[in-house]
Amino acid sequence: MAGVYLHENKRKERLIHLGATVILVIFLFFYFRHLELKPVLTKDNIRFLLFGMPGEIGGLSLTILMTIILIPITLVWGAILAVMRNSKLFKWFATVYIEVVRATPLIMVIFWVYFAIPIFVKGVTGKDISVQPVIAALIAFSIFTSAYIAEIIRSGLNSISRGIKEAGESLGFTKFQIYLYIIMPLVIKRMLPALISQYIAMFKDTSLAYIIGVIEFFRAATILNNRLFLSMEIFTIVAIVYFIIAFSMSKLARHLEVKWRKQLSE
Repeated sequence: MAGVYLHENKRKERLIHLGATVILVIFLFFYFRHLELKPVLTKDNIRFLLFGMPGEIGGLSLTILMTIILIPITLVWGAILAVMRNSKLFKWFATVYIEVVRATPLIMVIFWVYFAIPIFVKGVTGKDISVQPVIAALIAFSIFTSAYIAEIIRSGLNSISRGIKEAGESLGFTKFQIYLYIIMPLVIKRMLPALISQYIAMFKDTSLAYIIGVIEFFRAATILNNRLFLSMEIFTIVAIVYFIIAFSMSKLARHLEVKWRKQLSE
């Protein structure tokens, strides 16, 4: 009886998905009929959106490169902050860091880093320096995203039972080795969906780097729009590209989650 009920629910779910897909395809058909995509989809414009100015890294390439650089940095710094927040000695530092950053809008962190670094360096060394916008953006995103990653990892650390830690101690591992070889792999597997969601959000948030002059994908699209005045066409392409990449990351996360859960259950 329960099997019949589940089968009926799945059939209804498939019909709903099919109906939604048909409506979406019809909507997109009429939507794209009214767009003037030819002026946008020239070789030079596509190259600019993908790679930015000639001789520089920009556009979608820079957005993806920034995301690839930020993932290991924020994962390591977030893990350190999570461990510090669970310790007695550094708990105050990690707590203040995480609470202040999480209470601050990302756009403020970007501005603050961009303008504060030259002032700080001049105060320490007495020298005037200028910070590359890309470097300032990477520092700002590292500071901001690490606070959220730390909370995700901390919730994973708190889900580890005392018995697993005691098993590591009985094998003669140090506390550092227990965290590195036993706890962190388990935490990463359990927190993978939340981690991927945060990194998808970070990938989209990199578009805010345009406010300090970084010519990433969104900024490149804005420059192109200022030249062609085809806002709907250009930003529709931008939205589709962001959706394809974010959706692919989500599907990859789901695949890894299912695969690792099977490994853990064996």
